[in-house]
Amino acid sequence: MRKKVLLDTGVLVAFINKREKLHSWAIEQWKMIEPPLLTCEGVVTETCFLLQDVYEGEEAVMNLISRKMIQIPFQLNDESEAIKELMKRYQNVPMSLADACLVRMSELIAGSCVLTLDSDFLVYRQNKNQIIDLIIPARL
Repeated sequence: MRKKVLLDTGVLVAFINKREKLHSWAIEQWKMIEPPLLTCEGVVTETCFLLQDVYEGEEAVMNLISRKMIQIPFQLNDESEAIKELMKRYQNVPMSLADACLVRMSELIAGSCVLTLDSDFLVYRQNKNQIIDLIIPARL
């Protein structure tokens, strides 16, 4: 079982929405992770927006948080300067706020990995030059 897994938007959407192409992949990955999965409010916001037309999609996200399957240990107030630097460094990608928060979390939480569907994480680096440990589908 993997621990200290940082959860990105796409995987959370695929986990909840059965119509998503990678729903089964997301379910299988989730089974191999020891809860809680860690994320940031940016990911929760993006996910709720993307699931607003999915019956009980937003409620499913909030239930995962209420049941402590997902926890939000990140404080943007404390990390705003680092986030601003990351977003500037990767402005050509461009890097979303949620992605910047996950990269910063990967720097702060030793031994963590990012569970994502986003190939941009193959470009992003933690601590300026270190590859981020990822759980990502072989083919997107």
